[in-house]
Amino acid sequence: MTKLMEWLLFAVLFFSIWIAAITESVNLSFIKEWKQFVLLLPPIALFVCSLYAATIILYRVLTFNNCEHAAIELQEQIEEAKKDLQNKGVVLKCK
Repeated sequence: MTKLMEWLLFAVLFFSIWIAAITESVNLSFIKEWKQFVLLLPPIALFVCSLYAATIILYRVLTFNNCEHAAIELQEQIEEAKKDLQNKGVVLKCK
């Protein structure tokens, strides 16, 4: 099962239970007592999921590793490619 299918399954289950609760298809006493909370449950869940996603992205951006060795190697390869192109007669304009 892919991640998309997992999320869609969860969304369908959540919203089917939520719609059954707000249309009072299920007669449970606590649903009547918590009617306002049940009505606000989807926006609250959306806010919590958004906050979680933003936190994860921010954490991963802040802990992103720099690859100093790879940067030096890439610069060397760029210089080597420039020299190779110049040997082949390509004129490069430097900034």
